[in-house]
Amino acid sequence: MILSALLTSVGINLGLCFLFFTLYSILRKQPGNVNVYAPRLVAEGKSPRTNHFNLDRLLPSASWVTRAWHPSEEELLSISGLDAVVFMRIFIFSLRVFAFAGIIGVFILLPINYLGNQLSIDFSDLPNKSLDSFSISNVDNGSNRLWIHFSAGYVFTGVTLIISFDLYEGYGFTSLLLMFSLEWSAVFFIEYSYISAKRIACFNSSTPQPHQFTILVSGIPVSSGRRVGESVESFFNEYHPSTYLSHTVVRRTSKLQRIIDDGEKLYRRLGHLKSKKHTQQRFRRDGFLGLSGRRVDLLDQYEKKLEDLEDNLRIEQSLLAGEEVRAAFVSFKSRIGAAVALHVQQGVDPTEWVTEQAPEPQDVYWPFFSASFLKRWICKLVVVVAYILLTVSFLIPVVIVQGLTHLDQLEIWFPFLKGVLTITFVSQVITGYLPNLILQLFLSLVPPIMIVFSSMQGYISFSEIQKSACTKMLWFTIWNIFFANVLSGSVLYQVNIILEPKEIPKILAEVVPAQASFFIAYVVTSGWTSLSSEIFRMFPLICSFVKQNFTGHDDEEFQVPSIPYHKEIPSILFFGLLGVTYFFLAPLIIPFILVYFCLAYIVYRSQLLNVYAPKYETGGKFWPIVHNSTIFSLVLMHIIAIGIFGLKKLPLASSLTIPLPVLTLIFNEYCRKRFLPIFSGYSVECLINRDRQDRSDPTMVEFRDKLLTAYQDPALKSIQYSGSIGRLKSPLLHSAVA
Repeated sequence: MILSALLTSVGINLGLCFLFFTLYSILRKQPGNVNVYAPRLVAEGKSPRTNHFNLDRLLPSASWVTRAWHPSEEELLSISGLDAVVFMRIFIFSLRVFAFAGIIGVFILLPINYLGNQLSIDFSDLPNKSLDSFSISNVDNGSNRLWIHFSAGYVFTGVTLIISFDLYEGYGFTSLLLMFSLEWSAVFFIEYSYISAKRIACFNSSTPQPHQFTILVSGIPVSSGRRVGESVESFFNEYHPSTYLSHTVVRRTSKLQRIIDDGEKLYRRLGHLKSKKHTQQRFRRDGFLGLSGRRVDLLDQYEKKLEDLEDNLRIEQSLLAGEEVRAAFVSFKSRIGAAVALHVQQGVDPTEWVTEQAPEPQDVYWPFFSASFLKRWICKLVVVVAYILLTVSFLIPVVIVQGLTHLDQLEIWFPFLKGVLTITFVSQVITGYLPNLILQLFLSLVPPIMIVFSSMQGYISFSEIQKSACTKMLWFTIWNIFFANVLSGSVLYQVNIILEPKEIPKILAEVVPAQASFFIAYVVTSGWTSLSSEIFRMFPLICSFVKQNFTGHDDEEFQVPSIPYHKEIPSILFFGLLGVTYFFLAPLIIPFILVYFCLAYIVYRSQLLNVYAPKYETGGKFWPIVHNSTIFSLVLMHIIAIGIFGLKKLPLASSLTIPLPVLTLIFNEYCRKRFLPIFSGYSVECLINRDRQDRSDPTMVEFRDKLLTAYQDPALKSIQYSGSIGRLKSPLLHSAVA
């Protein structure tokens, strides 16, 4: 890609960003859009809907930036939970790292690359020159200037790891920054430390939660003539007599849940109709889109359907009352009692009385229990095969995208376009903007598929499903967007990687720098523009407009969304991988990545405060995924560095780079031993201290009473539709009587 094509891509995306941000600053002030741009505030009653007109509503402003910047991290923690804080710490960590990398890359490495003589450069025709002129490819083979790149790799690695580590621990290690070879380690160390300390602090300050006292027991042996509940009560009364409190047997309720979902939708529609002032809106024709057919009273129609659903639900509940699963949620009187039962094998047979930590009640994925063990085992195999097939099939758009970046290939494929491709602006749009747009459109289809895959694998909670989908999406992105793009130019490269693993550094050193221009354009298109579209919320805005103007009931299915971590975190980490990998290869990418992280910090802060509300809390368990991705990125950078110094006829630098991946992996193993257990559970010290505090808490009696029914399947609770229409926004299940 030539420089003018990149500038064209940057110009188009800057224009789109400016347009989206301007429209957002105006549309968010309109009363009719409050459900789109501030659904969380509406649900919390903090966003009054006023129809009072003033001129300021029609003028763009940046006041939302100030409001997003103002809240402290502690305020964000109280509003959105630890997961949101960990999510925002990814941006803080990245800004620290790439601000440092930008200083070295832009002011030291970039001039060295540009002033090299390996590639022929005509300064008089700079706009039509390849961006390779700004990469390490332009540095002369065997040049002593390459030692500056070698030193930069050591410095960058040390700084990153120390910052990350400190996020785990909660204190600084600035003295380690003086150690030239460990500076990148410092950054990562700081971050890891801080997050770990924050997780423990949140646990110590939290109110008693049902999942802290509860475990899930599966594989319950049941003798002839006994029920699952009797076996559970007999076993835990015998072996945990001082700590056992109660249990809730799990039942298969997938049929009931479908009926309840239909009832919830009808309930909201009925409540919406009764809130209308004009009775004319109650009547509509029952034909196509309400334009044909006989005129009916929707209020009577919905009430009759609700009565039928209620009768059907009672019948199904009575039929399914005895359909037990050999699993139960078992609650204990103390946290330490639950922890002992969780970590100690309960029966002689390890396949019986299997224990695992219970999720939060609202986090339980109830369909998990409706599938048999054999079905779940088969589904796991199906998911593996489907994931591989999806990964392979995604190579098709990758090949198409790579073809668009090379006009000579495009002219061979489509000879009739030769005349059009000679137009300068058209060729710049096709090579600089269109490939990344196509790739982004295809990639946007993948996150929902990953959620489906993870839900089939047998996770008992929505949070575990989302974590699994996040990991799948991350490695899918790394393989298909990074490796598939850099290796798609030659089948020989792909074969050599499989047949000659020793050649991996050399192959990557040859192909990765050549794709620097493509990934710079990718950061601009998929990074900058995606952030502006995230805050503009085009799809929810269109849906709201259609409902308000064509269906007449925008509020009836109003729900506060939760942030899709499985989609956002992999994208953020991939931009981090690009920055780490190209830090010394093509430092021109660093300013574009810095702009992305600065914008992302403000945009996602605003979204967390106004749009997204947490549905469950993992306690910061997404951070180990961030850690693993960062370690992988560093090792990948080291492998490429080993190969590039070899290609540049500097074997000594190549040999001296070998300790870097080894030291990074040793550091990774230390972090796994030091911090990962904190994310798997809590220590005896923490648990017993919290239990001692509960002894003087007068609310614990009431809490234990609620704990008895906390894990009752919502589908088995009795639901009273009649007389509850007045509470327009309250879910039916929450008002049910157990």
